[in-house]
Amino acid sequence: MRGLGGQISVSYKDLCLFPDVHLPAGFKMPKFDLYDGHGDPIAHLRGFCSKMRGVGGKDELLMAYFSQSLSGSALEWYTRQDHGRWYTWDDLAQAFACHFQYNLEVIPDRLSLTKFEKKHSESFREYGFRWREKAARVDPPMKESKMVDYFLQALEPTYFSHLVSTVGKSFNEVVKMGGMVEEGLKSNKIMSYSAIKATIQAIQGGAGGIIRKKRERMWRQLI
Repeated sequence: MRGLGGQISVSYKDLCLFPDVHLPAGFKMPKFDLYDGHGDPIAHLRGFCSKMRGVGGKDELLMAYFSQSLSGSALEWYTRQDHGRWYTWDDLAQAFACHFQYNLEVIPDRLSLTKFEKKHSESFREYGFRWREKAARVDPPMKESKMVDYFLQALEPTYFSHLVSTVGKSFNEVVKMGGMVEEGLKSNKIMSYSAIKATIQAIQGGAGGIIRKKRERMWRQLI
């Protein structure tokens, strides 16, 4: 409390935006798809309202429990708002849609898909479906075969060399085979491109050192 310098109240009535709102008896809170600030905000609003049909469209309940469907930067945005400006659900929904509408304006193109790389912290499967989600926003939509072509171009050399033969297969099959390559790399059954390159350089460096030593020995004999 002292660390906050008295500037922020942590009492329940100040932390909870709608402290007097309660769910109707017997209502079971649905499991929401969380919105983290990325993706179509309108689609998220539709999904939230669909799952909250049980509250009968009551504005105060929709507004109070909307935060349950948010995470990350979206939840941070919600908690920083002045809820006094929201008189109805429409007010909240309009503010939410306007704030995150940039997700609809920044539409990926085919070139950006080839530069959409895998994170070190995610599995190949997670990366594959994150890439697919981004590719689904390209306009005009791509056929699956073309989508596979661009996905392969986005892969690092090790995965590309093992998956280039999957051209013509479905996207799900490519992701499945990519997962097998990933397991092979973890178990050392498959050597990564960077490891092969380092080994070749080491061998070449060793061979060069031997030749250099021979030349130095011959030069000393001549002297």
